[in-house]
Amino acid sequence: MNAKLFSCRAAQAAVLFGLSCAVFMSMANFDAACGDLRENVLRLHIIANSDSEADQAVKLAVRDRILAETADVFENETDIKAAEKSVNDNLSRFEQTAKEVLRENGFSYSATAQIGDSYFETREYDDFTLPAGTYRSLIIRLGNAEGKNWWCVVFPAVCVPAAAPDAELTDSVSETSAEIAEHPKKYVMRFKTVEIYEDLKKFFSDK
Repeated sequence: MNAKLFSCRAAQAAVLFGLSCAVFMSMANFDAACGDLRENVLRLHIIANSDSEADQAVKLAVRDRILAETADVFENETDIKAAEKSVNDNLSRFEQTAKEVLRENGFSYSATAQIGDSYFETREYDDFTLPAGTYRSLIIRLGNAEGKNWWCVVFPAVCVPAAAPDAELTDSVSETSAEIAEHPKKYVMRFKTVEIYEDLKKFFSDK
């Protein structure tokens, strides 16, 4: 191999290595921002008894009552730990509210409320998208909890306008993380890569 050809291939290899490093660093930064979102967001996760029309309808009725009558739980919280404690202190209230809605609508099954970890695929909301992964959540299970779920973000209280009408993701996460969540179309492939990675992690952890 002559010196000129060797020099050309060495230059190509250097360019490819540089591009690989740039892609790796970009993904590392993106993954860190996704981690920031997962660690500083508290979600409300309501799981219906089944996928029947009636069960799905009462799930939404439970949602509406909880967001309307327990908004004060999410007021004035400034960090995820305080928000989680506030929710935990009011679990019986959330549970009782759900039970009342079920009873008023003629359902014989009950409801439970707890703080726990929920795994979500990449989910789109009205104004932002959250990456796949495991999040701390207020989980309300209706009956057998075998139906489709409904979710939103209660800290920061972006889905509880009565509690914090001006709440934004930047209230709890970095501006970089909020930028990614609020402009997902700029990061479609990265969201997909993260989702595949998180799905694989969940698959192997469930084994």
